[in-house]
Amino acid sequence: MAAAAGLPALICSVILLWTGDFSGTTRWTLSGVLIAFWFGFAAAVRERFAYAMRTLANLLGALRDGDFSFRLRMDDAGSLGEVYWQINEMAETLHEQRLGAMEATALLQKVISEIDVAIFAFDAGGTLRLINKAGEQLVRLSAAEAVGETAVHLGLAPYLEGPAATVTRATIAGVSGQWSVRRGDFRESGQPHQLLVLSDISRPLREEELHAWQRLVRVLGHEINNSLTPVRSLSSSLLMLVEREPLPDDWRDDVRSGLNVISNRCEALNRFTGAYARLARLPAPKMQSMSVTEWIERVVRLEQRLDVKLKKGPDVTIQADPDQLEQMLINMLRNAVDASLERGGGVTLEWRLAQSGVEVVIEDEGHGISNPTNLFVPFFTTKPGGSGIGLFLSRQIAEAHGGSVSLKNRGGAPGCVASIILPM
Repeated sequence: MAAAAGLPALICSVILLWTGDFSGTTRWTLSGVLIAFWFGFAAAVRERFAYAMRTLANLLGALRDGDFSFRLRMDDAGSLGEVYWQINEMAETLHEQRLGAMEATALLQKVISEIDVAIFAFDAGGTLRLINKAGEQLVRLSAAEAVGETAVHLGLAPYLEGPAATVTRATIAGVSGQWSVRRGDFRESGQPHQLLVLSDISRPLREEELHAWQRLVRVLGHEINNSLTPVRSLSSSLLMLVEREPLPDDWRDDVRSGLNVISNRCEALNRFTGAYARLARLPAPKMQSMSVTEWIERVVRLEQRLDVKLKKGPDVTIQADPDQLEQMLINMLRNAVDASLERGGGVTLEWRLAQSGVEVVIEDEGHGISNPTNLFVPFFTTKPGGSGIGLFLSRQIAEAHGGSVSLKNRGGAPGCVASIILPM
């Protein structure tokens, strides 16, 4: 095409040269010069274009091979300057992206290597493709030895099926304990893979169990000592009283008063141990269909001390244990009424549909929450004669249904807002 561009001018020049008044030697000489210039310039144009294309091809080949260090010289660009600039910018962008990907991959590999849970990745055929240090320790094989082995050979095949997350007591690779098993799917190079995460939770569970027993013993010891100390003191005083000779005139009153105190303390201790037993015997909920409207209206009718203002919401049906939810709402509503009666305020109850399910909101006009940190601590109470298990028990019931209970002070006004969320 470069030659064809100058060919018409060459033909015209040769025709004029041979039809003009020139000698034969001049004609041949000038014709040779014209042809030489035409061929030289055409070859130069072709070479210049071919050189630019080869340069671009070399740079694109380097980018394809992952070498982002090459750049095009802009002083050699000529008419391709815009193309050179765009390709240099693309190379710089790819270099930054690759550097970021390498750093993220290195961080991920470091985290996977150091994390204290066993991680395995299997391809669609059940062959191991990735393992971390904890996984090597579990299967007692190095990464080089384990990669390429099947899940059946490693004893992990049963955990590639079933639920995506579970807790089971089993012996895995010769290690017995309670295991948290999590499984997920991902793709690599377009091929499906499975990620298996195994964590031995026996030790954390034993430590948590020990802490629970320590808290239990501490609370029980505190309450029992609080009851037995006055009982022991009064018993000693009464024993000294009845051994006096002669008995004082009012000894019967003193004995009767002391025995009443001992009886009251024993009754309080009995209530305390009964409350602990209630927490320990809370059964799993027996799910059945129940109407939210009927449930709330039934509980509101039970509260006779105060006229609760009811804002009706949508009549929806949920799967729940009616007895447990009724007990939970009775506790929450009783707390709101108790708080409002202290200040002569009212209580409002409403329910509505929320993103996470059905939300029941109880708003009182009491004094509000003074110590939110201990709200759900068992046996913590600010009410005289309170057991301190109402809120704790309510939260247990809600969480057993997959929901939650929260309390907070009202904004801009005294009082408290309790929110109960239950899944649909």
